[in-house]
Amino acid sequence: MSKQKGGITVGAVWKLAQPIAQELGLTIWDVRFVKEGTLKYLRIFIDKPQGVNIEDCERMSRAVDSPLDELDPIDQSYILEVSSPGIERELSRPDHFELMRGKEVLVKLFRPDESGQRDFVAELVGLEGSNILFKDLDGTAFEIPKKEASSVRLYENFEENNITKE
Repeated sequence: MSKQKGGITVGAVWKLAQPIAQELGLTIWDVRFVKEGTLKYLRIFIDKPQGVNIEDCERMSRAVDSPLDELDPIDQSYILEVSSPGIERELSRPDHFELMRGKEVLVKLFRPDESGQRDFVAELVGLEGSNILFKDLDGTAFEIPKKEASSVRLYENFEENNITKE
């Protein structure tokens, strides 16, 4: 991507990308503008019910590239990346918490809780105001302020789901 004019607004990129994604049979999971080292990345995470493949990412990248240049929402050089949010996708938006109710999530806290834990797996019950609601493995309900979680991701126990060949 070339150098752009105007300030970055993730909302403007989302607004531009959403109808393009819908045309392609996709949804936008998230949009992020991040700096890694000396490079800046505009990341558009796409999804669809049966999962995203590389062709979906390529189609979305090609479809959004020219409209992004026309909209010109970024005032600096950046790299456009379009990808799947993955099986262990991060939940960051209120609709993510609604969509993933009843699923197991891995929560990482900024600071250890009163028991000394920083990470835990629990069933997501939902988001209520600024608190995330959970049930632990024995069914006990509890909540934490969202601002105390550094990340909340879908949890996939790969060891439990490991299929061995004989």
